[in-house]
Amino acid sequence: MATSKTAEKAAKSTTAKPSGKIATKKGKLDNSEFHEFFVDELKDIYWAEKHLAKALPKLQKAATSPELAAAFEKHTGETNQHIATLEQVFELLEEKATAKKCDAMAGLLEEADGIISDTDKGTMIRDAGLILAAQKVEHYEIATYGTLRVFAQNMGRADIADLLSETLENEKATDVALTEIAEGAINDAAASE
Repeated sequence: MATSKTAEKAAKSTTAKPSGKIATKKGKLDNSEFHEFFVDELKDIYWAEKHLAKALPKLQKAATSPELAAAFEKHTGETNQHIATLEQVFELLEEKATAKKCDAMAGLLEEADGIISDTDKGTMIRDAGLILAAQKVEHYEIATYGTLRVFAQNMGRADIADLLSETLENEKATDVALTEIAEGAINDAAASE
């Protein structure tokens, strides 16, 4: 009898961890400390995206270049989509979509406000500063979404990893677009002011 129970346990442990991957939709780390950490970091970036969505119209209004203003307007819409995607991720995890203050984003947005107050309206120096601030935000988001995507993959959640990958690619594209605007004319004009 004892041998039969031992064999049952061995069979269960073998089927629970095939090749380090779990085939279940929920993932292998639900209710683990790593899962809780992942959810906590989702709450952090959720706060970040929600506050960025509020800040981008201010950056748009402060921009001198119509091209930069249009880029901020476009990214506001994309950021609202990122918020919706995060809400979908929370739903897939069967978690309530709640935000936890992101100190990093709070600091980056405070820095953007400082650039606006420290530069003159209508100058390319201000636009160069706004691009700098926006790219700092993009790089933070790229790092966060890249890491969260890998976490989701490690938890066996390809569905969530795919959603986070879409947002990651959008953040990378925004960063490239900002670089193109800066290098297209703004940096040269700012250097001449």
